[in-house]
Amino acid sequence: MRIIKAADERGIPLRLMGAVAVRIHSPGSLKLHTEILNRILTDIDFMTYMKYAKQVRKLFKDLNYVLDEAVARIAESRDIFHDNYNNRIVDVFYDKLDMCHTINFKGRLEVDHPTIPLADIVLEKLQIVKINEKDIKDLIVLFNEHPIGDTDKETINAKYIAKLLAKDWGFWYTATTNLKKLRDKFINMYKLPEDIVNRVKSRINELLEAIDKEPKSMKWKMRAKIGTSKKWYKEVEEVIR
Repeated sequence: MRIIKAADERGIPLRLMGAVAVRIHSPGSLKLHTEILNRILTDIDFMTYMKYAKQVRKLFKDLNYVLDEAVARIAESRDIFHDNYNNRIVDVFYDKLDMCHTINFKGRLEVDHPTIPLADIVLEKLQIVKINEKDIKDLIVLFNEHPIGDTDKETINAKYIAKLLAKDWGFWYTATTNLKKLRDKFINMYKLPEDIVNRVKSRINELLEAIDKEPKSMKWKMRAKIGTSKKWYKEVEEVIR
């Protein structure tokens, strides 16, 4: 929040992503996130627009973070900063999250503060083909805390998610596969109260129904005919920190 405050003062639309965004956006599920699921926070992730890149680098330099020059030379839309004093790492993404699938943030950073919108937090988790336990825990918290709807106001915007996935079969396949696995398998790995399990499963079903009902684009339909016989996602090479 110290970083967000400093960015606000300089007019930089810097928004939290990842687990820290989940924690901040879901105060009612703090015990679930920290104690029951034992979700440990590691690095801090932010999203902003590329046109603010120079200002972002100046901001972090003034906050005593050190730019990772090696990453800066090879990454097109990402910077990594090191806080050597507190042993913290910060990832800053510009314009988009380009991993297994691409999420474009044009016009989305003005929707919420201090995090990216809930729908985008959900999407950044669902786009992971080989989804891991930490992201499963984050999704459980998000679905427990927030209802499904068609706005971004403390709501997981199913309308926005459905429209985005209706244009991209690959992203649709990965996201819906992860949602079904979360509902049918992953959530049962934890000893959660029955009311939480039922709430999470019910909201996943609501989101899946909205995704299913959304009319699909011609591009989506053409790609659907090929299916998984052709690779539908990008391999993500982890940056060695």
